Amino acid sequence: MDEDIARIEYLLESRDELIERLASNSRRERQDASHQLADLARESPEVAAEVADELVEALDLPEAQTRWECLDALSVIALEYPDAVLEGFGGAENALFDEGSAAVRLSAFRFLSRYGAGAPDRSREAWALMSEAVQCYHGDPEYREMLVCLLDFAHGDIDDSVRDSLVARMGFDAKNGRGQIRRYSKAICVAAQEGE
Repeated sequence: MDEDIARIEYLLESRDELIERLASNSRRERQDASHQLADLARESPEVAAEVADELVEALDLPEAQTRWECLDALSVIALEYPDAVLEGFGGAENALFDEGSAAVRLSAFRFLSRYGAGAPDRSREAWALMSEAVQCYHGDPEYREMLVCLLDFAHGDIDDSVRDSLVARMGFDAKNGRGQIRRYSKAICVAAQEGE
């Protein structure tokens, strides 16, 4: 019991220090803090959820690494505490169409897919953006990882109209694609149809 209390205290102290560093004037300091906050979120989403607002604010910072690390942290939080990350939706939308960084785009897509997979109303909101991104980035280097996110999304608690749209969007590649794109597209269609 004492070990659990000590661990929580350590995580809270670390989190608060990292949030201070995330607001630093130093780009390097912000990047390092955001990386460690993403690790903290994976280790303890409940501790990270309490600073979701600060992570959302960091989505406006100029450097790509800080933004993708904060989106990764918010993605983990979204799985268990979706209400805590609601304000991150606008920043994720901007990041999804970031022309300068594939990593930022992929992290935004991952966030939207995890956020949207948790409830039908959220799935409708997220899918509107995700569907556009699937069209925009088809064939780009990050597209395969986007398909992994879509497969998880298809297994989620998504609206029936979103399921139908997802099957329609992925149907061509499920029939005519090649290699991994075809396999993932088929799996996404099957998962979406089984969830109906």
